[in-house]
Amino acid sequence: MTSSDLWDADAAARYDDATADLATPEALDPVLDVLADLAGDGRALELAVGTGRVAIPLSARGVEVHGIELSQPMTDRLHEKAPDLPVVVGDMASTVVPGEFALVYLVYNTIGNLRTQDEQVACFANAARHLAPGGRFVVEVGVPALRRLPPGQAAVPFDVGEAHLGFDTYDVVTQDAVSHHYTRRPDGSFRYGRHHFRYVWPSELDLMARLAGLDLERRTADWHGAPFTADSEAHVSVWRRPTGS
Repeated sequence: MTSSDLWDADAAARYDDATADLATPEALDPVLDVLADLAGDGRALELAVGTGRVAIPLSARGVEVHGIELSQPMTDRLHEKAPDLPVVVGDMASTVVPGEFALVYLVYNTIGNLRTQDEQVACFANAARHLAPGGRFVVEVGVPALRRLPPGQAAVPFDVGEAHLGFDTYDVVTQDAVSHHYTRRPDGSFRYGRHHFRYVWPSELDLMARLAGLDLERRTADWHGAPFTADSEAHVSVWRRPTGS
């Protein structure tokens, strides 16, 4: 049984509008450039494929894309847009898709959807299980914003605008965290939603990769390839399965 929040039909219906800023060419093209280059002539598997924000345009670039998605409503929404894109409904830490892949990827902080360390470790093992020798596993995730959380402060804002307010609260003992979303409705009232996640450090992810038999190939601060530094707020990390394994 997964610890992940389960996206229901209502959330799936709103998801594309809520993430429209991530689907613009300016936001998405750098992601697709990196993933298409890593996939080459091979197949790609997206974990937590959602409604297909990345998978559908990556497929349109000629990459054979498969997906794993926990939520049936999210999968249904994807198939309204791309009926032929194969998706297996299941837990990304354990669900197996037949065949080998040149690329497995997990974007937009979704490694945190798995809210225990054991599940995150299992996710890396599952990614490695699907990779052909020489294949890559890519994770995009934020760096925990604990440097912005002074003693006594309960939350860190991550989005402050007229249409949306977002705050993260952290349990620094368990690494449990909650994103709190306040979204303005057309009538001026606000809808509250929350999303639970487990924050994870880059070094912790590297250890998970080593346990899965993967080697760190590169880490950048974004999809454009900016250097990852102590001040980076996110990273895109690429681990490779050795060719001899």
